[in-house]
Amino acid sequence: MADMSAPSPLVRLQDIRFGFPGHTTPLFNDLEFSLPAQERIGLIGPNGSGKTTLLRVIMGLLAPQHGNVFFSGSPIHTREDWRTLRQHIGFVFQDSDDQLFCPTVLEDVAFGPRNLGLSREHARTRALETLADLELTALAEAMTHTLSGGQKKLVALATVLAMRPQALLLDEPTNDLDHDARNRLIDILERLDTALLIVSHDWDFLDQTTSRLCELHAGQLECNGNVTLHSHVHAHVRGGVPHKHGDSSPS
Repeated sequence: MADMSAPSPLVRLQDIRFGFPGHTTPLFNDLEFSLPAQERIGLIGPNGSGKTTLLRVIMGLLAPQHGNVFFSGSPIHTREDWRTLRQHIGFVFQDSDDQLFCPTVLEDVAFGPRNLGLSREHARTRALETLADLELTALAEAMTHTLSGGQKKLVALATVLAMRPQALLLDEPTNDLDHDARNRLIDILERLDTALLIVSHDWDFLDQTTSRLCELHAGQLECNGNVTLHSHVHAHVRGGVPHKHGDSSPS
């Protein structure tokens, strides 16, 4: 019997079926997924398996042909429902240029709080606090188009964190990051008290930032707490994929 006292997950996908026009086989087929509060999940899978698409379905940027998206136990039906979800679930795009559109960094980071209804001054204060937390204060007045790829990635994260989300969805967050910026991102994520769903091919990064893995394959999600990502160099039949030692069967 289900524990009726257990809190609802922040996000739940139920029987999601999704396919792109012109494709005879659906990308997702009755897919199920839950993201509980404060859980940190790494999402892996082959190229083209639909990892980014899954994040976009969660955010309502793509509509499934069948199934439901729930936020905190309530089904999402209306535009206002989606607005509520997006106020609490932050999405950091793979391409930061899709997320940054204001002239300066400070304006970009203050944009989200303004959409939440904060006054211009309160939103500016929130933005400055967020930039300070991420050690990005020196970029506050910078023009966003002049930033490096790594700086844009961290500023895009700041635009989301300024809204104080309950969960973060990150799509390939280490792209364009050098070693130092990557380590800064790891430190930032470790300090956050939020749920995480991270799409990445950087397995070392996932090993340091997530506690559980889900693999998207053939339209389904398999979540297995026993699979551990590790970075030491070795050669065997499964050396190129996340795996458990002691399992010598081919992938």
